[in-house]
Amino acid sequence: MRVDLTGQIERITYTNPENGYTIARVKVRGEKRVVTVVGNLIDPLPGEIVELQGRWKSHPKYGEQFEVEEYRTTVPATIHGIKKYLGSGLIKGIGPVMAGRIVNRFGKKILDIIENKINRLSEIDGIGDKRIEMIQTAWEEQKEIRSVMMFLQSHQISAGYATKIFKQYGDRSITVVTENPFQLATDIFGIGFMTADKIAANLGFSKDSPLRIRAGILYVLNELLSDGHVYYPYLKLIGKCSEILEVSGDLVAAELKQVAADKQIVIETEEDTLSENQDDPRAVYLAGYHFCETGISYMLKCLMATPKAARSVDVNQAVKWVQEQLDFCLAENQKKAILSAVQSKLMVITGGPGTGKTTIIQAVLKIYQQLHLNILLAAPTGRAAKQMSETTGFAARTIHRMLSFNFHSGGFQKNEKDPLECDLLIIDEASMIDTVLMHHLLKAVPPEATLILVGDVNQLPSVGAGNILADIIASHVAPVVRLNEIFRQARQSQIIVNAHLINNGFLPKIDVENDENTDFYFIAQESPERVLDIILELVASRIPKKFGFDRIDEIQVLSPMHKGLVGTVNLNSELQKRLNPQKDSIVSGNTAFFCHDKVMQIRNNYDKNVFNGDIGRITEINRETREVMVGFDGRIVLYDFTELDEVVPAYAISVHKSQGSEYPVVIIPVLTQHYILLQRNLIYTAVTRGRRLVILVGTKKALAIAINNDKTQQRFTRLKDRLQGKTYHRFSDVEVPVAMIFRD
Repeated sequence: MRVDLTGQIERITYTNPENGYTIARVKVRGEKRVVTVVGNLIDPLPGEIVELQGRWKSHPKYGEQFEVEEYRTTVPATIHGIKKYLGSGLIKGIGPVMAGRIVNRFGKKILDIIENKINRLSEIDGIGDKRIEMIQTAWEEQKEIRSVMMFLQSHQISAGYATKIFKQYGDRSITVVTENPFQLATDIFGIGFMTADKIAANLGFSKDSPLRIRAGILYVLNELLSDGHVYYPYLKLIGKCSEILEVSGDLVAAELKQVAADKQIVIETEEDTLSENQDDPRAVYLAGYHFCETGISYMLKCLMATPKAARSVDVNQAVKWVQEQLDFCLAENQKKAILSAVQSKLMVITGGPGTGKTTIIQAVLKIYQQLHLNILLAAPTGRAAKQMSETTGFAARTIHRMLSFNFHSGGFQKNEKDPLECDLLIIDEASMIDTVLMHHLLKAVPPEATLILVGDVNQLPSVGAGNILADIIASHVAPVVRLNEIFRQARQSQIIVNAHLINNGFLPKIDVENDENTDFYFIAQESPERVLDIILELVASRIPKKFGFDRIDEIQVLSPMHKGLVGTVNLNSELQKRLNPQKDSIVSGNTAFFCHDKVMQIRNNYDKNVFNGDIGRITEINRETREVMVGFDGRIVLYDFTELDEVVPAYAISVHKSQGSEYPVVIIPVLTQHYILLQRNLIYTAVTRGRRLVILVGTKKALAIAINNDKTQQRFTRLKDRLQGKTYHRFSDVEVPVAMIFRD
């Protein structure tokens, strides 16, 4: 039976900001009892008065609960309630202590004072003009957000999404959502097309709405970026969009023209006409990616065509001289690399661990330094840049920092108008560079400079779209030095030896579990439950006790996938309990964060100067300011509670996210449950992340499946063809028979 219940929220036991699901303790009006209330509440706060409609239910574990179906809130009227309300985190600048002082001074009048006479707060010690301004802004936002959120909730939009929407659009929120809810997917991180589509359906938008189909096309192309595709074949795209959006191919084709006319996409073809008997040569790019790929091709060609700054160098003498300086006899491939570095404008050095890439870089640096030329070193990630600095003795920076990204000034400050000051630029871990970053990098390279790309082309390609290093190598437009020989010193490491065996399609030497001198272990175990237990034990006790490594900072678990018992999500949950057991947390979505947690940034945030894959530690959770502080390499970055979807726990991360980083210890689960993702380059990449110790836990069968699978997923790019001189044309309104759309 449906009943009414009125009371005051005493405590929030749990709330999920993504869907608003809340468990709260409510003191019933006129009674002494406190009851448990469950249901979807908008940003609930202790001290609020709630008028609830719902039903009593009996939970098998927690007993009697009131399940909310409808409700409304009002501000509290009692001194106790107001104090709880103001101190709940509602307003930045007022915590529980300050709330107590304010209420003690003004009593029940305080809410009216904040509304109409806010400057009177200056009567309280510790509240100056700046804090008054902060309180006033937060109070006004809360009033607005409540009205907006009530509207959004009526259309089944969760409290978490409502907060993001309001933060993006302010008092325009309702207008934007009602006129074009699909705009949310474009403008707001964390609200994808699928969520926007549900909102649109609740608002009455039909499946064949042109706005929906256009947004869906952009959504599909953006999803394909995450698979590495810079473009997607025209007919395949229509088929994919038609399937996902559940509309006809004709409607998709018609809206593709409109999206192209709006210059959001580029449709490119090799031919001016099309017949039913030929393969469709058309490619569909998001406009920005077409601009970047064509720009990369043009700038690389210009770089190679521009002569070096005049320097008289006897290259053979230079090689002889540098060997004396290094007191080291270079291998033939290394000499070849050094000769190319001195003579060429663009070159690639590729090879696995222990093959002498660092020695070549050191030799090239000595020669250019002797010639008194300007040298810059960079890498895609902070960890890779730090490693580069340590091995070469030269300062290296991340590419983003080298290009001086400034959010407020409009992007990268180094570009063709203000290029880098260098005669030589060496980029390490170049396999990680995606299409967008490469475009920005080349814009800042002076035409007369030499660019050397160093990387391991056998590793996983970049997380972002493109296959830059592989495409440049395959184009044959620049000299490429491939290093295959493992040097004597490196052969002492089983990590390096086994990495090369894996890369060449052979099983690693894994029957060495009892070898005290090895740095590579394989622990055989078929049960996922036991694999999980073993990993937890290894991280929490066995490795720290035997080898002395720090449990959190020096041991990294790498998993092939996110889901499953030994996927990153569950591993992080279990490792968090074992390594950082605490009671007080802040919950974002389905994730709880604790102070001292190891976390990873999962998107580029240029405003905060943190980037996809950066790993840090939570140093403080401040409920008064509603902020979390995360330390990244000694630098503190502030996250508002609403921004916590940008970070995830990082006790375990995916192999893809580990690219460009090295860790003292790496643990890798390898099970047949990961069958879809078991590929040679994935295992190879994971193993080469370990510097001093690598441990695989799983089955030999799964390991063999991965090593035998060297078929990497195709990435649709045209960079190789462009570098080789192939030309394409913008596609005009050529009619395509509908039958061809589904031909494949």
